[in-house]
Amino acid sequence: MVFPLIRRLLAKNVLGEVHWVALNPHGPRTVRLGNLTLHSVSIEPDRMAGYGAVKEAIWGRIHETDAAEPHDDLFWSEAFSEYAYYNRITAERIQKLDALYDFDVFYVHDFQQLPVGQMLGPVKPKIFRWHIPFDASLIPEQWRALLITYLNSYDVIVVSARRYADSLPSLVPRGKILRLYPYVDPEEYSRPERVAVAATCQRLGLSPRDQVALVVGRMDPIKGQDRAIEAFAAVADRYPTLKLVLVGNGSFSGSASGLGLSKSSVWREHLGHLVSEAGLEGRVLFTGHLLQGDLDCMYERCRFTILPSVREGFGLVAVESWLHRKPAIVSERSGIAELIRHGMNGLLFDPEEPGALARQMRRLLDSRSRKLRARLVRNGRTTAKKCSLDYAVNAEGELLAEVTEA
Repeated sequence: MVFPLIRRLLAKNVLGEVHWVALNPHGPRTVRLGNLTLHSVSIEPDRMAGYGAVKEAIWGRIHETDAAEPHDDLFWSEAFSEYAYYNRITAERIQKLDALYDFDVFYVHDFQQLPVGQMLGPVKPKIFRWHIPFDASLIPEQWRALLITYLNSYDVIVVSARRYADSLPSLVPRGKILRLYPYVDPEEYSRPERVAVAATCQRLGLSPRDQVALVVGRMDPIKGQDRAIEAFAAVADRYPTLKLVLVGNGSFSGSASGLGLSKSSVWREHLGHLVSEAGLEGRVLFTGHLLQGDLDCMYERCRFTILPSVREGFGLVAVESWLHRKPAIVSERSGIAELIRHGMNGLLFDPEEPGALARQMRRLLDSRSRKLRARLVRNGRTTAKKCSLDYAVNAEGELLAEVTEA
């Protein structure tokens, strides 16, 4: 999401130069791409383990997937020193770069780098974008003092949905909180040729007569693939040509070149067991990661998409679905749910309600659903404009101008 924004802001001369500092243990120290310079930060493997443990603990609490291990004393743990160390060396790298280039603003992305703002000090404007969900009621009391210190070190905090913005003032009473929807570049989405769609489907094991329900998301419990499998099992007998296609692999946290955590592979194995127990082998396809061309083909081939997340910071898959002219069934627990008018531009369901997703799937699988699907797509494409790169460029440009002129 960040790279297309930077590229467009540079092209429109909203930004003159950008330096992007990120954790990349195996990347070159510096890469120059025109007026964008990438700076890789790395930490020792033993420190990476502690950093990863804290990152996952915060993630688990925010996403309500870690109730059995509350981590209330997290900020007093030895692992937290490694998390702080990573943020410290990142802040020091930024400070050294600032001494060379005299930046106008610091823009910090997501909770892994939250302490960086406080470590940089008050010298220049700082923006923080919180990409994951935010619910102040889920924050342990032992975390609040430190989170308040970190959050209030920023001039502006950007979140992805209104509900998160409404929850932040209890921790950031005087700060500026801004809701900006995540975004995609519509120009990157085009309808693939039929021959390409046919080739991709053949390779993945889909026949021309198959109907496809598509889920796109990394292998992670918060993504709710288990809910999709459960709902599919409830409708599978009635729709014998229907197949559920699960696209996605792990993330940086789960990759061997990243933090090396095992949650993606463990979750994938669990989902495989669910498929076997339901007797759905051959009707649920796990594709792993797909290149964009193949992913476009799956969007083109599917009857509808499902965003089954139990908690989701936003959910750009629904926007991608609209851009590919396909209806979307969307979890009420996602940030994008606030943009959905049920039955008009999407179908909503509660992932915790048994049978709720299956009911919405039946609506779109019904032979009489043509008018409904057409309405969802037509209105969805209009809604997608609120999550377009053009909209983001204007909003982010205004934000950058405001903080640098203040």
